[in-house]
Amino acid sequence: MLKLIAVTNQKGGVGKTTTAVNLASLLAKSGKKTLLIDLDPQGNASTSYGLDKTLPGTYQALISPKGAKQLVQSLGSLDILSSNSDLAGFEVELVNYQAREYYLKNLVKELDYDLVIVDSPPSLGLLTINALSAATDILIPVQAEFFALEGLSQLLDTVGYVKKGLNQSLSLLGVVLTMYDSRLSLSQQVKIELETNLRGKLFKTVIPRNVRLAEAPSFAKPIVEYDRFSKGARLYKKLAKEVKERLYG
Repeated sequence: MLKLIAVTNQKGGVGKTTTAVNLASLLAKSGKKTLLIDLDPQGNASTSYGLDKTLPGTYQALISPKGAKQLVQSLGSLDILSSNSDLAGFEVELVNYQAREYYLKNLVKELDYDLVIVDSPPSLGLLTINALSAATDILIPVQAEFFALEGLSQLLDTVGYVKKGLNQSLSLLGVVLTMYDSRLSLSQQVKIELETNLRGKLFKTVIPRNVRLAEAPSFAKPIVEYDRFSKGARLYKKLAKEVKERLYG
């Protein structure tokens, strides 16, 4: 059965793309036939692999899903649908279309994968709604800061609306704490708050601020290929293991 994880947070700069890219790479290497869909018009996930963003990609696949297989780029064990600036017009073009929330769901039906990971845009617009409408699971990276808690509450409300009206099978896979600094009392307080309120949905693995993680995209590599012995690589391996356990038992 297909599993589709929407990696989502309406706030930018929380490690969303870093999480999507590294989980996709690691889970693909674990034997699951995996596709990463860059659904963000900024195309940061595509940049993380050094892909040519002038080539047709996610936007064209959404509009013409029958031809989507020809747009997928293979990166060894992982396949990817890249993003380009055309995707920025998606929400405007489809604003008056019926069933506009299901374009991504229709696209995925045309493809054959065990696991699809979607890097959603940092907003709660139509692209993100498409991701939530197609997903079996949602994974939310949350930065260890006060305002993140308020943003998480808003996002969970949106997830609730989508589950009620568009996708009854949508499930919260979990929340991962990112950019954590154990030296800061605020980071520790945010962690305690999340543990208290999420009732087992907070991943045990915490992703810290890490220079090597920040460097990896400029070398067009996920952290596990750029520096597999770094702290960031070790922790994303642990997170991937947790994600796999929650998905497949």
